Amino acid sequence: MKQLTSLYTTLLLNALIYSIKAPDNASLLVSPSRSQFFKRENVSLSCEVQQWKIATWRVVRNTPSKGTQNTQECSVWGVADDSSCTISHTYPSDTGLYWCQTWSGEQSNAVNITVHDGPVILESPALPVTEGHSVTLSCRYQTTPSNLTADFYKDGYLISTESTGEMTIPAVNKSDEGAYSCRHSELGESPESLLAVRAPSLNSSPSPTSSLPAPPSPSPTTSPEVSISVSRLLCSLLVVSPYLIVTFIVLLVKSPKRAQSENVSPNEYEF
Repeated sequence: MKQLTSLYTTLLLNALIYSIKAPDNASLLVSPSRSQFFKRENVSLSCEVQQWKIATWRVVRNTPSKGTQNTQECSVWGVADDSSCTISHTYPSDTGLYWCQTWSGEQSNAVNITVHDGPVILESPALPVTEGHSVTLSCRYQTTPSNLTADFYKDGYLISTESTGEMTIPAVNKSDEGAYSCRHSELGESPESLLAVRAPSLNSSPSPTSSLPAPPSPSPTTSPEVSISVSRLLCSLLVVSPYLIVTFIVLLVKSPKRAQSENVSPNEYEF
């Protein structure tokens, strides 16, 4: 009986632990994987959950609007599908900071996306590059010119001129971090994009959050995660409670019999 009671107690504790488990961390993925886009391009944004998907993650953004910051969910400016979002036709007004967020305010890494209403953009990684890895920056054109030669700038200074329109850094390090842009002699210059470098991680799938700008602090909102946890707790209790009730009834039934056997007079055993 003690073993059964211990088993039911363990089941109950496991149910409680599962019910109050904290939401998972997530990363925002951008497809195509770059931070600059031409006008009228398609962009897909998705929240990749690193562990069990318990909390509900959604894509949100903060875009400057007439000098003010405007934070909105995907349903306002794109097509939402669970934890992903699609912009079918990008416009310069889509330029801003994008990230994943739960209703309780947990946030993922943030990605700066720039939509350029011009003929030249810089194709660079949207997420930080791991130190020691190779990275290629490309000057991308709406209409491919006969001459692909492009100048590449870092923090406003010319650092390289490439006839292929591509510049490769064979092994990036922290000193390579900065704002990069490219310029074509006939078509003009691209906007700047930040190249972030992160230290190598011992984990197999390192989180790309360390070198990215932090999203704005969320305003206080009602948290559906709380109600989800409460409902999960109630369901867990409903699953475990029948075992506890049965155990309690068995103990009640056996207790009077044990008491009766202990109170039997010794004379009753005499022949």
